[in-house]
Order: sequence, then C-alpha cells, then structure tokens
Amino acid sequence: MAFTQSNYPPKINADETVTYKQTPQTDLKLWIFYPDNHKKNDAAACIVFFFGGGWNAGTPEQFVEQSKYLQQRGMVAIIADYRVRSRHNTQAIYSLKDAKSAIRWVRENSKKIGINPNKIVGSGGSAGGHLAAATGTIKSFDEEFENFKISSKPNAMVLFNPVLILSPPDGFEDIYNMSEERFSNLKNRIGVDPKTFSPYNFINETTPPTIIFHGKDDKAVPYESVEFFDQKMKEFKNLSVIYLYEGEEHAFFNYPRKAQVPFNDTMLKTEKFLKSLGYID
Repeated sequence: MAFTQSNYPPKINADETVTYKQTPQTDLKLWIFYPDNHKKNDAAACIVFFFGGGWNAGTPEQFVEQSKYLQQRGMVAIIADYRVRSRHNTQAIYSLKDAKSAIRWVRENSKKIGINPNKIVGSGGSAGGHLAAATGTIKSFDEEFENFKISSKPNAMVLFNPVLILSPPDGFEDIYNMSEERFSNLKNRIGVDPKTFSPYNFINETTPPTIIFHGKDDKAVPYESVEFFDQKMKEFKNLSVIYLYEGEEHAFFNYPRKAQVPFNDTMLKTEKFLKSLGYID
C-alpha cells in the first residue's frame, strides 16, 4: 500500500482513540494499541509513531502494522495524527508543535493508559522520523499553553529513513550535491530558519538512545545523512545504532513490501534494541 493522501482520513481499528489536542484547523487524535491483558495501573513501555509525507500529506495508517507488532511484544503502541500543509495549510513548525504535544500528552496521561513515563519511544518515517528526532533534540517549538513541567522529549528514538539534516554541515554539500541555496528553499516550507529545525544541529550529551534504518538507494533522503548523525551521536558518547540496507529505496520499511522482508527485519532489530534498553521483557 502506498501511504498517500488518498488514505486519509485513516481507518484504524485501535483499542482506544483519544483526542490529544484541539487546534484551529482540526482536532488531533491518537490511536492506542494495548498489549493483551494490559491494565491501566501497569507501567509498560510505550512507542509513539509519526507518519511520513514531507510535512505535506501522508496518513497515520502507515504505522498500524508496526504498532501491532510491538503491541504483541508487550508495549503500548500509539499512532499520532498531526497537522500537514495539504490538509490544514500549515507549515512544518506546526507539525513539530503537534508531535511535541503528543509526547507530552502521553507522558501526562501515563497513569491513565498504564505506561512508564520514563520509557516513551519517539518513532516515525521520513518527515515523521524528523518529527520524532526533533522531539528528542530540539528544545524549541513547544506550544506556549502547555505544561512545560512535563517533558515533550522521548526517552529513546526509533527512526526510519528520517530527515535529520536541514542545514548543511561542513562536508555535507560535496557528498550530496546539496547546495546552501537548496537548503535555504526549505524555509518557506518549514516556517523558520532550517538551522533551527535540523535535529543534527542539536545533538548533545542528553540526546536519547537511537536506532536508525535507512536504504542506501534512498533518493529522497541521502543515507549519508544518518552516518553524519551517528558520528555526532558517538562524539557525545550517546548510544546510536544504524542499519543501512543495500538496494533499498525510500520507505522500504513499509508493510507490506517485498514479501515483508524489510518490514520483518527492521522490526526484529527494533525489538532487539528495545530489549537492550529494558523496554521489552
């Protein structure tokens, strides 16, 4: 299935659907998948997924199968909707505001949904991978009316061909043929200076443990960008794991693709990574 504008509004058969945020454009929902025999007084780990689509389109349906997979491993899996340009006439800064609101809502309501507020994973693909990474790195763009005493930062990140660099560091332009001019054209799409919206620029010693999956034939997001991210993570002595897939293009991880081989492999590696953190028994 191609996860495009035609797959919206989503038809997601989750265990619970809640509105986490009201905006001038629309009410935003979370679709929650609970493990078997889950109780509201449990303290399960939780993962929050953000769909891809260039901050322009896409659908939350993209991560239904990943949610079901991790639900069966004992996690609470949540899919978040957020504002995009084609449906809400908004710039990408509002997508990030919504992603931060979603993480904050989950942590604030941890006792109601039976999760450990210190075991929240941010996840997503492409632009959704950017949003997950940005919640873990960028301190700006929280909604002013929310409770800042409750963090909007995840405790770990699982990223699928994410957009991590939106302003070119030294050496980046030559490797990708990505000019300063091309990066500067992102400003209108994003709504702010791309340098302030680039997760790579904000890596520090507090950046959460991260695993990244990326296709080496990705034409939309060059795979070298995740190598830059991984290198900088390691410079700060953060846990960072990357897997590069030969011959795979953008969105290779979607279900179903190529007899499910990439989906299965990325989920097995995700499971192993989350077990190493103590998020899955």
